[in-house]
Amino acid sequence: MNIFHRLFMLYLYLCTPILFVELSLFFYYAFKNTPMPSETKDPVKLRLFHVVSLLVFRLGKIFEKLGICSQITFVRFMLNLTPAGEKSNLSIRDTKFEHVPVRIYQPTSPSTQPRKGLIYLHGGCGIFGSNRGYERVCRHLARKSDSVVVYVEYRLSPEHQHPAQLLDCLTATTYFLNKSKDYGVDPNGIILAGESSGGALVAAICREMVKRSTTPKIRAQILIYPFLQIMDLSLPSYQQNQFGPALTRLRAMKLGLLYMNANLQHVERLMNNAHVPEFMKMKYKKWLSADCIPEEFKARGYKPPLPIPFSKELYEQIRLNDETMLSPILDEDAIVQQLPQTYLLTCEYDLIRDDGLLYKKRLEDNNVALTWNYMKDGFHGLIMFVDTGPLEFSCTKTAFEDILKFIKGL
Repeated sequence: MNIFHRLFMLYLYLCTPILFVELSLFFYYAFKNTPMPSETKDPVKLRLFHVVSLLVFRLGKIFEKLGICSQITFVRFMLNLTPAGEKSNLSIRDTKFEHVPVRIYQPTSPSTQPRKGLIYLHGGCGIFGSNRGYERVCRHLARKSDSVVVYVEYRLSPEHQHPAQLLDCLTATTYFLNKSKDYGVDPNGIILAGESSGGALVAAICREMVKRSTTPKIRAQILIYPFLQIMDLSLPSYQQNQFGPALTRLRAMKLGLLYMNANLQHVERLMNNAHVPEFMKMKYKKWLSADCIPEEFKARGYKPPLPIPFSKELYEQIRLNDETMLSPILDEDAIVQQLPQTYLLTCEYDLIRDDGLLYKKRLEDNNVALTWNYMKDGFHGLIMFVDTGPLEFSCTKTAFEDILKFIKGL
């Protein structure tokens, strides 16, 4: 054993007790002092989910500083530890749609007619997410809706910069629309579904399909607490839910900067909308501002942000002038009017609740068929607990029942 190895072992020996004490105190403080929604039926489980979410990122940062692995690698590893769920009555296989890896879940029971197809685009800010982490969600959707589910394993940031994620999902969607009969799927019965940042990908693809006048067309889009805009990051829900549960405002801003390969030192200015030039604020105010949020959603508190100097550097790093970054909330009426039938789930205790509310208004103003499920006790990440036994939240069951009802009714 050389001297360097001995010194490293001594370092670990001295640091481990300190690390244990720090993490224990952090867990205790966060568990005891984190405010929880009064409406939740599962306060202990929700508090535990929130604290564990914070702890995973904190531990990942410690590992990164120790040189063991990056924070991103650690968080991805932890997310992949989730159990896969029930496989009964399903055929599951991995393949590629052109160059894009996908996993296909097909019911094994015989069917007298072509099934519906559901393309699932995962969340995770374009940085996290894998077929392992979403296995349980996709199996549940395939079994309970009797649909062929396609999970898209799109490339992740920061290894692959935007718009790689969008291009992969667009490629997979186009392929499945054209080849759906090969998988026993009705080409006119294909649904796009996504949660969080996956919802942004769904909305962006539906917009692109409208522009291309693609046939066959997407039958419906399902948006589950979608992340849909980066222009106003001081909306009421961003203030009310800035400390979670689970998804905090600071964490979301840092991940957004990481996704765009921007400087993390800009996080405070980003939260105060320094990246948005005045002409854009005025141009899109009619569609994207706190004025468009119903007053009942401001009841838990809202303060208009103070003016802050515009940062051209941050504007360019966020690429707000890039057409692929344009929020679907800001699409012209001529585009919105042609969007497919939509299911939208928003949660009261979700940082990005108001993104969904703004999109809802655009859809309603343009007479797009819309099913809106507002969960007063809901929170960001609730669908990940489906089929987890005692860990499953009551609102998770309610959400999936409603989503499945929508799918079956198409």
